[in-house]
Amino acid sequence: TSLALQPVISPKLAQGRVYLKCAFSHPSSKPPLQYVVVWSRLSTSGKKEQIQRDTTLQSFSYIEMNSINLRLGDTVFCTVTAFMRNTAEQLSLPEESKGFYAEIKFLPESLQIAEDGKEHDLTILSTVPIVCPQNDDSCKITLQLSIEDLDSQLLGSPNIALSSCQVDLLRVPCSESSCAAATLTVTAVTDFAQDGNRISRIRAEPVGWRDLLWRAYTPNDVKVTVRDLPTGNCYSFTDPHIITFDGWRYDNYKIGTFLLCQSVSRAFEVNVRQWDCGGHHSATSCNCGVAAR
Repeated sequence: TSLALQPVISPKLAQGRVYLKCAFSHPSSKPPLQYVVVWSRLSTSGKKEQIQRDTTLQSFSYIEMNSINLRLGDTVFCTVTAFMRNTAEQLSLPEESKGFYAEIKFLPESLQIAEDGKEHDLTILSTVPIVCPQNDDSCKITLQLSIEDLDSQLLGSPNIALSSCQVDLLRVPCSESSCAAATLTVTAVTDFAQDGNRISRIRAEPVGWRDLLWRAYTPNDVKVTVRDLPTGNCYSFTDPHIITFDGWRYDNYKIGTFLLCQSVSRAFEVNVRQWDCGGHHSATSCNCGVAAR
């Protein structure tokens, strides 16, 4: 019958090597139970392939992430079956763990933001411990971040801005599926153009010293969809007539330098200089200069 073994996979670091531990409940039984633990991973075709098989009296089993039969980017499972000694033909129903994804990942895995100036948190974490050289107190993995705009017609026009182009994942004790983490912010670039919704991808690539486990690994990108918002406009034209952002109309025939527009939330303003352009027939002023900050 089913014994509710409830196997769970967690990462462990021992003697500078990364292991995965499959732990399960240990029901009391006389004679004591033995367990068959089968480790498997998802292949590129989506099928499970067995990579290790253990028979044990303990309520756990280990497998090493050695970059050969188990590496970063793999989804790993452990399946546990119990039997009594000398009755190996009487097996309990096999119980499988949830898949453990050994990776560096973004949370959230995708973002939908708007051109409204708001900052959005993006967390990068490692689900496995970071291995560093011996006696290295600042144990970390450095990630170089880059942005790819998927709209080929708008290359060179950044769609999003990051608070940092490089982050460090510092090793900490593993808890809640995270063994190292860093946070940055993502903001949509307000481009004052009605160019529709655009999609970008944020890419992270480990740089500098890397253990064998990390050497040939690149994390999955995070997809960012930026929703286009209507752009406000104001005008000052001819002698000069002024139309504000909210559609009010004014005339200003005076000569001098004036503050045309100023933001109350950021360092942005526009000054205009108006000068006589009517000659002797009429007193008319026109824009002759502009300065923007």
